[in-house]
Amino acid sequence: MSAEMDAELDAVLIGGRETRPIVIVDYDNGWPDRFEELALQVKNALGNGALSVEHIGSTAVPGLAAKPIVDMLLVVHDVTDEDAYVTPLEQEGFVLRVREPRHRMLRTTEKDVHIHVFEPESQEIKDYRDLRDWLRINEADRDLYASTKKKLAQQRWSDMNYYADAKSSVVQQILGRAHDWRATSSD
Repeated sequence: MSAEMDAELDAVLIGGRETRPIVIVDYDNGWPDRFEELALQVKNALGNGALSVEHIGSTAVPGLAAKPIVDMLLVVHDVTDEDAYVTPLEQEGFVLRVREPRHRMLRTTEKDVHIHVFEPESQEIKDYRDLRDWLRINEADRDLYASTKKKLAQQRWSDMNYYADAKSSVVQQILGRAHDWRATSSD
């Protein structure tokens, strides 16, 4: 936790930083169904403006303990054209929470769903997919990630983003293996 990161968060978070406990729970078999309901809601709201909608993050990995927040990946033509997707999603009850140069994030008012919005060629899309798909098939890295999250969740964080930052070195290690796997499995 640093003044520099606080300033970065203050620049991109809509509504300011939030102190919330980090709760990690066992995998819930209902998460995929919740995603499907939400994906349909997003697709209906955006029509052809939703180039793709995918389930990402820990709730998309069967057997992985996670924060009970369904993460979604929404791909749109132009992330800066907020009228094309933010306005319709706000009409569906989602709230814009993060505005970064190449990324937006909306969430439910209950804070149990995050919709990450990117443009088609964003590296983050590949990273989210590779990490998700690798964790689905690699038990050792799935266990490493779960234990890291559980350990970090025991600490108090002034904002959830500090928790995410604290696990980033482990995520990068796993992501490196995921990229290697993807590169060799795509041949």
